[in-house]
Amino acid sequence: MSASLPGNRDLPSSQYDLNTYWGRVAQSAEIADPRTLFVSSSGLENAKKLISSYKQGQVQSMTPELWQAKKIIDSTLHPDTGKPVFLPFRMSCFVISNLVVTAGMLTPGLQTTGTLLWQITNQSLNVAINSANANKSTPLSTSTLVKSYFLAVSASCTVAFGLNTLVPRLKRLSPTAKLTLTRLVPFAAVSSAGALNVFLMRGEEIRQGIDVYPVLSDEEKARKEKDGVEVQSLGKSQKAATLAVAETALSRVLNSTPVMAIPPLILVRLQRMEWLKSRPRLTLPVNLGLILTTSIFALPLALAAFPQRQAVLAQSLEEEFWSRGGKDGKVEFNRGI
Repeated sequence: MSASLPGNRDLPSSQYDLNTYWGRVAQSAEIADPRTLFVSSSGLENAKKLISSYKQGQVQSMTPELWQAKKIIDSTLHPDTGKPVFLPFRMSCFVISNLVVTAGMLTPGLQTTGTLLWQITNQSLNVAINSANANKSTPLSTSTLVKSYFLAVSASCTVAFGLNTLVPRLKRLSPTAKLTLTRLVPFAAVSSAGALNVFLMRGEEIRQGIDVYPVLSDEEKARKEKDGVEVQSLGKSQKAATLAVAETALSRVLNSTPVMAIPPLILVRLQRMEWLKSRPRLTLPVNLGLILTTSIFALPLALAAFPQRQAVLAQSLEEEFWSRGGKDGKVEFNRGI
């Protein structure tokens, strides 16, 4: 994010303790803050100038204004390329981009055709988000992108269609249990296909590996700032890539679980109440409200499950990195989001 901006001085990773889960939750909430979507081009350029002034030593300490500039940079620019992520696919737009699609998938009484169409729409959005936020040290070819997309769509549609066909045939279940299971079909389809989508979209990273860097000590950071030397990649690691992709896939499941499970279960109960029975037109806005509320809280909690900038022992990777670790024998890499 800020690494591509002029200056040799390292910017503090966060004003929160990223070694703790709740510190990462607070940081993730800033990255996912939809208010950053309204920052203009001039506002982004101003944020870049403020961060550059710190990195070049013109400003000696972080101020509230600098932390706000960093928040804008972190939520807008890709950490590998330094270029803005296309607005609908930023994490700060994740809740908004997914709101309509999720509401569509969770619409009560959706028939097979509607279920499949919404699953295709959802996986199309997932492909775009995963591609936009992936580690860019290993580019994905267009042919691989297209292949991955069709495999992910096929998986989600197969799960959704299969479960929609299976649930009505479960004769031993009560009508209420069948209704509940039917409402949870999108959750099963989204969770399984969402994880698969990440592996498919970022499979090239696993095959080729991603760049890993030594973790610098305080003395090495000071020397880097003084000499103006960029930290060079130690090489590409397939094991680091596998870990990065697996953690990202798991975080997607953690995010979709409450969003796809809690609103439909609550809605089933609400639809039994007289006030909603007598006002069926309120079903859609109530459904949207439940999804929006759950999504706002679920996204930072899921993103914070694993650090975005991951540090691991060099000996946990390929043998070529064993003797090349930095501080405490560790190397680091960008996990992606």
